[in-house]
Amino acid sequence: MMNRLRTTLEMIKWEHSIFALPFALTGAMLAAGGLPAWRVLAWIVVCMVTARSAAMAFNRWADADLDRANPRTASRAIPAGTLSRRFTLGFTIVCAALFVFAASQLNRLTLILSPVALAVLFLYSYTKRFTRWSHLVLGFSLGMAPAAAWIAVRGSLDPKILILTGAVLLWVAGFDVLYACQDYEHDRTAGLNSIPQAWGIPGAFRAARLMHLCMVVMLFWLARAFRLGPISMVGIALVALLLLYEHTIVSPTDMRRLNAAFFTLNGIISCVFFFAIAADLLYRV
Repeated sequence: MMNRLRTTLEMIKWEHSIFALPFALTGAMLAAGGLPAWRVLAWIVVCMVTARSAAMAFNRWADADLDRANPRTASRAIPAGTLSRRFTLGFTIVCAALFVFAASQLNRLTLILSPVALAVLFLYSYTKRFTRWSHLVLGFSLGMAPAAAWIAVRGSLDPKILILTGAVLLWVAGFDVLYACQDYEHDRTAGLNSIPQAWGIPGAFRAARLMHLCMVVMLFWLARAFRLGPISMVGIALVALLLLYEHTIVSPTDMRRLNAAFFTLNGIISCVFFFAIAADLLYRV
């Protein structure tokens, strides 16, 4: 049982919740103008973890045959035979049900929108079969987090928080474009779509840089829209520097440090941004 649990946690990469969770917490704090009620925060965290777990497990279930044919992913749980497709689908259903239950503990609107959120998350797994823009769908999947957290706190949606949704969308899409460069040859052979496959690796790097530049612009726009102070501005500037560093350690001809750029730096970026906004809001309070 413990072995299966470890394999399941490895399959869903639960530690990578650090990518979206800080942005969800940022949305919650912006909605509350400080710290929301602890009960609301707790249910937001449950929603984030269960939704992401359902999405990751469903992705592994949907892509099992594709993963088996790709040398980079052939060792994943289902192709390797350490977890069955039946178990993975069951795990997905359980996580999805827990997500809907957690959403019901927040307010009526979060409950109504919970199936829509799951539909977007599950749709992503199929988009690379028919469009090169799957990276943007993945970005939107994570970009929903701050808007959803805002709704969780206020019970309604303010268009201002969609600036952060757009920023997260571009941030995630940019680093997913870089990550997809690893599968350039496999995607061409398998007939899958991606920006690297469509525009080549140099073109993909240019697209990722543009997305990340636009993300930084949107973060400064967010700070202005919410009248955030100098602490937030410093945090956004640090995010910009970290993104710049991310793009200096990988290139179209040298992707050896791509995993460091993808996992480590992006986790740091999300945390730096959250702590800067949180400190700004709490300092004002």
